Amino acid sequence: MGVERIDTRLLEELIEQSQDLNSDAVRITHEALGDFAEATGDRSRRNWWRRGSAVAGAAGAAVALSAVRAVAATSSDDVMALQTAASIENLAISVYRTAAGLPFVKNGNKTVATFIARTTAQHEAHAKAFNAAATQAGGTAQNAPDPKYVAVVKAALPGIKTPADVVKLAITLEDVAAQTYTKNVGQVSSAQLRRLFASVAPVEAQHRTTLLSVQALLAGNMADLIAIPTDAAKLPADLGSAGIPDTFYPTKDASPITEGAVK
Repeated sequence: MGVERIDTRLLEELIEQSQDLNSDAVRITHEALGDFAEATGDRSRRNWWRRGSAVAGAAGAAVALSAVRAVAATSSDDVMALQTAASIENLAISVYRTAAGLPFVKNGNKTVATFIARTTAQHEAHAKAFNAAATQAGGTAQNAPDPKYVAVVKAALPGIKTPADVVKLAITLEDVAAQTYTKNVGQVSSAQLRRLFASVAPVEAQHRTTLLSVQALLAGNMADLIAIPTDAAKLPADLGSAGIPDTFYPTKDASPITEGAVK
């Protein structure tokens, strides 16, 4: 990886922390999708997401009534929001897969390759969750990438020559994902869908935080400080704000719900 050496101990720690957060998010996501499927009366999809676990039943009339209410509460905006989220995930998957095939990643540090692989798997799970909810709500799964940011990626890919270039592009995608899902929490019409978006947004925000911190150290020619343990006295004073620049996660650059909707 040339002069931009990345200490494997940091990446191993970040992988573990990312997996822990994602495991919690996946559990919440599964619960939200299970509840959403139960409310809309789709027993097969409910059981698929809950992996056969027992679900407390209700009287037939009550179940039918809850299903009618859930269907009525699921709007076309909900479907488009879910499809747009899936399109963002599809693009992230494509970018990370492309990064994994780059010579300085594929033939370089194995821990870097593992980090990319784990992050790709997380985005694959998120895309699957958003598409499952979209089809459950009566829509169509979105298997295409986000049309706005696919242009950004195409413009950036020819200029990717170093790990820092990969980090920069990944930050853009992780940020738009986190901002979009954070805003979606207040846009969708059911508690289950709000839980779905709220469970995925912090995972994307954590990806961005990690990438911003690594970017700052690489830009400052301090790759040797990317280590666990590290020499805290040598860390730049503004590293914390570089990794977490916002007290509250912004949404000004969130993608509109129509951006990646199936046409």
